[in-house]
Amino acid sequence: MQLRTASRSILALLAMLSCSAVHAQLFRAYLESTGSDANPCTLPQPCRLLPAALNAIVDGGEVWMLDSANYNTGTVIVDKSASILAVPGAVGSVVALGGPALSITASGLKVSLRNLVIVPFPGSPGTDGVSMTGASTLTIENSLIANLPTSGVSVTGAGTLKITHTIIRNNGGYAVVLFNGAAAEISGTQMLANANGAVLAQSSSATTTTASVTDSVISGGSSSEGVFAYTTVTGAVARIFVTRCTIEGTSYPLDSETSGVGSASIAVSYSMITNNAYAWYQSGTGSVIRTLGNNHITDNAGSFGVLTATALQ
Repeated sequence: MQLRTASRSILALLAMLSCSAVHAQLFRAYLESTGSDANPCTLPQPCRLLPAALNAIVDGGEVWMLDSANYNTGTVIVDKSASILAVPGAVGSVVALGGPALSITASGLKVSLRNLVIVPFPGSPGTDGVSMTGASTLTIENSLIANLPTSGVSVTGAGTLKITHTIIRNNGGYAVVLFNGAAAEISGTQMLANANGAVLAQSSSATTTTASVTDSVISGGSSSEGVFAYTTVTGAVARIFVTRCTIEGTSYPLDSETSGVGSASIAVSYSMITNNAYAWYQSGTGSVIRTLGNNHITDNAGSFGVLTATALQ
């Protein structure tokens, strides 16, 4: 009797351990072109699609794409803190299909994307590359975001965006759109031939929207702004800081406008502004463009409004 009782206890313990192992979440999940979402997303048994891997990791975990493939079939909802990356040499593709390629709607998350290619799905191209509406932090490194119908990255609300060493090109809207309280730090990035322009910081509510663009190149786009600070209501603030950048081949490289209310400002230093339709465009009460010195503003067709010289402190 005692032996049978002991055996039952051991079997029960093993069953509990097995159940825990099945439901345990991983710190690191793996994706591969030959994987299956029926797998546990481990290195020996990788999954196939990004949603399965995100479901498999703990909050704050990592997803590694092991080889070159597309890893989604629709908008990927990122609802936990995570790092999503393709290993060096692999093209980890996430496509926009029926909406943005990736969507972050929750607040309090820390999400990083590294070495990804974000493009539209042929024939059904979706919208943005990455859309964030939650008050979270999104970091994009060493990635390509290209050819999307609307904007490369869109952030609405009190989210924080950090982009470094990334190419954002040939999108139908802006490279980066910031609305109503968003903040962005963009460095070492090329924003090329985006139809509406490179960076829009807009406040249409009593919020402060800011962008800092450093060591970057902005070029081209049909009737495009380089950087555009814009407000539409009383109490709204939009600010953009441009340092050590080149802006060329646009219509309005430095564009600060209000609809008669709010405060819109651009401050530029140590930058090259050349070969644009306007050197700067400043319009509306409460708008200002400041040059802090050491800029090369040359070979532009004209200018509109006032460029205010302010000494570096």
